[in-house]
Amino acid sequence: MICRRFLVSGRVQGVFYRDSTRRQASTLGISGWVRNLVDGRVEVLACGDERQLDVFSKWLEIGPEYAKVTNIEVITENPSPVPHSFDVLPTA
Repeated sequence: MICRRFLVSGRVQGVFYRDSTRRQASTLGISGWVRNLVDGRVEVLACGDERQLDVFSKWLEIGPEYAKVTNIEVITENPSPVPHSFDVLPTA
């Protein structure tokens, strides 16, 4: 299992990006979390196998219908402990 942190920029708040991300992660069997950041970005921690994370990353680039993603920064993570579910967290 590997984990990646995604910092997603663009029109990603107020467009159901977090809930759509949670649903997509659950569909793919990915654990982790998603939250809004006060600077307007969305932060995602996703843990799964390489194939799952590649598919998830491609989805994050598009997001839900009204999102407009302009940039994604990806950082490999080693969280401790590794999440077992996928949650929507409060704004950080």
